[in-house]
Amino acid sequence: MSAQAGLPGDPQLPAWSPSPVELELNGIRELTKAHRHDEALSALDGLLARLPQNRDALYLQAMNLRYLDRIPESLDVLARLQQLHPRYSRLYQERGHCQVALRDAPRAIEAFLQAVNINPALPASWDMLQRLYTLTSDNANAATAAEHVAILRKLPPQILQAGSFFCDGELGPAESIVRAYLLEHGDHVEGMRLLGRIGLERDVLDDAEVLLESAVRLAPEYRAARADYARALYRRQKYLQAREEQQKLLALEPDNRDYLKQYAASCVMLGQHASIIELYRRLLDGLPPGDPEAADLHLWLAHALKTLGRQPQAVDSYHAAIAIRENFGEAWWSLANLKTYRFTDDHIRRMREAEALPATQDEDRCHLSFALGKALEDQQDYAGSWQCYERGNAQKHAQIRYLPEVAEVNTRLSKQVCTREFFETRAGWGVTDPDPIFILGLPRSGSTLIEQILASHSRVEGTQELADILRIAMELRGRTADLANPRFPGILAELGQDDFRRLGERYMHDTRVFRATDRPFFIDKMPNNFRYLGLIHLMLPNAKIIDARREPMACCFGNFKQLFSSGQEFSYSIADIARYYRTYLDLMRHWNQVLPGRILTVQHEDVVVDLEGSVRRILDFCGLPFEPSCLQFHKTERSVRTASSEQVRRPISREGLEQWRNYDAWLGPLRDALGDALARYRD
Repeated sequence: MSAQAGLPGDPQLPAWSPSPVELELNGIRELTKAHRHDEALSALDGLLARLPQNRDALYLQAMNLRYLDRIPESLDVLARLQQLHPRYSRLYQERGHCQVALRDAPRAIEAFLQAVNINPALPASWDMLQRLYTLTSDNANAATAAEHVAILRKLPPQILQAGSFFCDGELGPAESIVRAYLLEHGDHVEGMRLLGRIGLERDVLDDAEVLLESAVRLAPEYRAARADYARALYRRQKYLQAREEQQKLLALEPDNRDYLKQYAASCVMLGQHASIIELYRRLLDGLPPGDPEAADLHLWLAHALKTLGRQPQAVDSYHAAIAIRENFGEAWWSLANLKTYRFTDDHIRRMREAEALPATQDEDRCHLSFALGKALEDQQDYAGSWQCYERGNAQKHAQIRYLPEVAEVNTRLSKQVCTREFFETRAGWGVTDPDPIFILGLPRSGSTLIEQILASHSRVEGTQELADILRIAMELRGRTADLANPRFPGILAELGQDDFRRLGERYMHDTRVFRATDRPFFIDKMPNNFRYLGLIHLMLPNAKIIDARREPMACCFGNFKQLFSSGQEFSYSIADIARYYRTYLDLMRHWNQVLPGRILTVQHEDVVVDLEGSVRRILDFCGLPFEPSCLQFHKTERSVRTASSEQVRRPISREGLEQWRNYDAWLGPLRDALGDALARYRD
């Protein structure tokens, strides 16, 4: 593959150029190189007066102070820099130089090690480590450091500089440098790997996969490149292929902890939770008590246990994670997300204290807000609960870039392209397999309950929320930057009968890995598939489609108080939620008009009020005989990954139907934004 086949021209990767502040910093760097340190510090005082948290300005300030032998002042600046930017490798390198100036070899070694653990592309740190280890007669570590120095010296200076930028999160200059190098020099394995890693960071996953696959093909023994390639496959939801690459790595290094954790993650996405529980426990056994890595391992172990219905053990493991990291927001939220767990007053106090800690990261703070919302809701402190939910949603909304127009454009174009005549002229296209049962709609609409009912039937296998339809739609959409006129769904009119047959065959092949039994039917419960019903029908005309629908106030509030692990970005604003719900109703009305009889709408409230009648109706639609086990769905043992996993392991209850009314005093804006959807949701 030529270098030109990488990322050039991609609309998501604009060319990098220095900002005015960067140009100002470059001038200060020149002063530093010329040993005009007093002038540099004077210029930095002015810059920091305007931008007191600027990472590079603080770093240059510490460096110039060290050059002037003002070591205590330099260390004070570095301490502040660490509070603001704890993942910046060069601050630790600079601290190491300060400790060398103070003749404190142990602390210097500690600082330089912190630097290279974040950024392995720091020759100065490795060089100092080699000298310090030699000075302290630690010959083994001195040899290791010397090996790293030798490896880095073999790299072209441009690749080394770009790699250093990348490790410190400076993707713009890193990409600019490595792209220019590859265009001039052609294929270079480390350059291609670095450009692929930049693609992973920027979520340009198809290019990242191509680059890393090519790097592995050019250097099949290069384990780091293969590990990155496996990550790209995982991010592209090609979990089986990712696991195959991870197995190749584990065959060479069976005890490599990073490889084992990545392998476990692929097994999770393939629905193989039972197989990884012992793996997580083995990884935990290899750690000293209180090791920070153990917090994540306990969390992942708890997730697997919860999915398998082993709630008491899951709860213990979540608490084990919190015992290591008191402000571990995801662990607290995971307890709340069980829906059936009840927090004590002491738990609430600890969560409030953790949320208020200055060191608590934004992501942890967001998780804690949602967990506190659920804890206070269970205590019937609805005013306090609402404040927490509102705060958590505001925090999450600030982190994302949700554009409601995307869904609305998809709805408008689907109506234009996917008419009744469009489908009539393509009748019989796709593959004839009747195996899939699609359950779709909005999250928090009772889809997991319908899935559990159907998975309790002897002829139906429950899998999980499969991403295959979404992946196909994204590939058809391509990379157009024109949000007002995307390629999908218009491209459906350009595809022929053979194209849809191939897509249907691909779907059936790729989903086979999620089926562990020989039952003739399986469930694909990805809520967002409602946007791609035209594609589904053309690929799989005999598949069953069930629309799980819920009364709008309950559904929308259910989304507002739910923190999703990924996706569903519409759910973090009352206005966005109402807008999305209305768009969903409009699109489902269209599908029912152009594909009459093709979709069964199941109203959640009807299932709760008349379980047997609803079960019989669902089974009749799927062409399945009635089985009493479907009424005893809560006794069915299977993996359930969604937020309703514990609720569907209990008998049906009316408790959740009116919970939103406890927050009625704050939901006026939602009611107003929903408008006539409050009445027409049953149309």
